[in-house]
Amino acid sequence: MNMPTETLQSRYLREGYLICPGLVSPQTVDTLCQESVAIVSGHRGAIAGVTPRASINEDALKDVLAIHFPHKISPLMRDMLSHPAIIEVLTQVVGPDVKCMQSMLFVKNAGKPGQAWHQDETFIPTNDRSLIGVWIALDDATIDNGCLWVQPGSHTKGALWPSKSIPDPRFDGAPEAYGWEAEFGPREGGVAAQVSSGSVVFFNGHTLHRSLNNVRKTGYRRALVNHYMSAQSELPWKYGNSGFAPHDYRDVVLVAGQDPYADRGLEDLAQPYLRPEIFAS
Repeated sequence: MNMPTETLQSRYLREGYLICPGLVSPQTVDTLCQESVAIVSGHRGAIAGVTPRASINEDALKDVLAIHFPHKISPLMRDMLSHPAIIEVLTQVVGPDVKCMQSMLFVKNAGKPGQAWHQDETFIPTNDRSLIGVWIALDDATIDNGCLWVQPGSHTKGALWPSKSIPDPRFDGAPEAYGWEAEFGPREGGVAAQVSSGSVVFFNGHTLHRSLNNVRKTGYRRALVNHYMSAQSELPWKYGNSGFAPHDYRDVVLVAGQDPYADRGLEDLAQPYLRPEIFAS
């Protein structure tokens, strides 16, 4: 990154997000796109909800909105957790000790839904507000194919807004955060993070963000989304409805610095699964 550390940190602290164009090389993006086809075809390992195909076939992408935890079965996806240029940014805005606890491969084929306004800290609660999402564009992301949207500054107070179900066909049925509009603007506002492939969007765990549905007739809007936090903080993460999370969730990958809780060991708790397109409301 050709940007002074103070500028990088101050922008992230002020806005709650950073857009870094071209952070991942075209060659790496192309390899990740090929790997995405192998993953969803079932040729990298078992994925709950996915029936393996006889051969690696791009048609498999049409049936997938997203795969959670692809790094569990794909060495390439695991290596991406520690991508040098991404780690350089993370250590500047999070700190010298960084761990990753989740990866998600979004495909979002034409016609697939997005996700309404939400804050990731609602689902992955850190003790020190260090949670950060890293959104890697594998295809050009535009408004019409469902790019990321953010509400600048919505992280500053550290407030977690309540959520409720909304009847909006653009989204997957997961609850939407509400009550913030008077302070940050209308629901249909925000900043569209329209980026080219290889660009990376970093956003704070308290930053309100969403993505719209892919309204194109053909094509995908693939993105690899990883979540990180300070390794100095414990993670009381009760993942989903499973109830398997301990006091300090240890199914993590250290990507920078040291882990003060390494003596607790790692727990192979989460397994890859197909993200449902429509959540129960």
